[in-house]
Amino acid sequence: MLNSSMFIDSPIIFFSLIFVIGYLLGSIPFGVLLTRLAGLGDLKEIGSGNIGATNVLRTGNKSLAAATLLLDASKAVAAVIAAQTVTSGSASEIAGLVAGAGAVLGHDFPVWLKFRGGKGVATSLGMMIATTPLIGGMACVTWIGMAIVFRYSSLSALIALAVAPVFGIILGLTNATLVYVALAILGWTRHWTNIQRLYTGDEPRIGEPND
Repeated sequence: MLNSSMFIDSPIIFFSLIFVIGYLLGSIPFGVLLTRLAGLGDLKEIGSGNIGATNVLRTGNKSLAAATLLLDASKAVAAVIAAQTVTSGSASEIAGLVAGAGAVLGHDFPVWLKFRGGKGVATSLGMMIATTPLIGGMACVTWIGMAIVFRYSSLSALIALAVAPVFGIILGLTNATLVYVALAILGWTRHWTNIQRLYTGDEPRIGEPND
């Protein structure tokens, strides 16, 4: 574990380091790497150009899309676990939230892709699972349920991100709730074009091509 004096005497440096580690883990563009290794071309030139699992699915490779989904979630989980492992006590919860938020921002704005990344849904859900498993689990169930009913990945994501802070309030988890509110705002902002297409009825359903 990190020396407690580092947290007490230099909290800004401590949390900045935790955040940067989370950001670097989150910025790994697994969707781009996997599609390239599979010989499917540049993911940024396919479908919506997004680097996430939904766009990977538009290549027709369901296994690759599932792998992207799991890896995008796992990089946030790894960031949270790494942060919590080197801390203890009350600092552990905050460190996990900071590292997880860094991972989401890394996915959305990866330095390796000139800060043009994905929308952070899988990474956000992975972060929630790692920091507050109950809320993360409920958010995932919400996403799956909405996807089954409506077959819109974007709508499912928007609802899942929106209900996570509500679950946090119900459970009395103040720190997590504040971070989840920020993630929801970021996620909704990143989905703005999807929201417009949902309103006009032009949003493609899961598995359909994005013109």
